[in-house]
Amino acid sequence: MSQQLDELVEKLSQLSVLDMAKLKEKLEEKWGVKAAVAVAAAPAGAAPAEAAASESTEFKVILEGPIPDDKKISVIKAVREVTGLGLKEAKDLVEGAPKDLKATCPKAEAEEIKKKITAAGAKVTLKGL
Repeated sequence: MSQQLDELVEKLSQLSVLDMAKLKEKLEEKWGVKAAVAVAAAPAGAAPAEAAASESTEFKVILEGPIPDDKKISVIKAVREVTGLGLKEAKDLVEGAPKDLKATCPKAEAEEIKKKITAAGAKVTLKGL
């Protein structure tokens, strides 16, 4: 069973962000559930400032819109570079902004993606998870 799980994890790791979103939708349909992010509650008596003080190690990278027309091609190229999407998928993502570029990634990777996309002419928001 462990080998099957390892193989499944490897296959899922190769999916693009767009394909993962489609997979999530199909699983929600099949199982009749809605995927939601679990929110960890702070321990009783803990100050909200203490929870905010702990820095996030994982980030969601969000492409903000709208993208200026004169920057669209360079942004599409940058999106393809960081996501591995095909031309059509990257174009659809850029034209549909705001959209998630990466659902979760380490801080260093998130900063690198932000730098590349910003250099191409688009705005990116990092949201700590």
